[in-house]
Amino acid sequence: MYTTAGCPFCKMTERMLEAMGISDVVRIRVDLDPAARAEMMRRTGRRTVPQIYIGDTYIGGYEELAALHHAGKLEELLGV
Repeated sequence: MYTTAGCPFCKMTERMLEAMGISDVVRIRVDLDPAARAEMMRRTGRRTVPQIYIGDTYIGGYEELAALHHAGKLEELLGV
């Protein structure tokens, strides 16, 4: 997950995943690493965080993750 220190949507993403038993989230801090931000923008076409991948599958941001969860599809992607 591409993230920054003060991002409320990043924190909500982390809480949602933790509630599902997922604690091994790889956090790439784009606020500390300009090259990581450039990579995120190249990969996703977006400037905002979070930008979430599950394995090689690009999810999008928090809203897309929440929509998958509410549709019952996130669990399958996570393997829980």
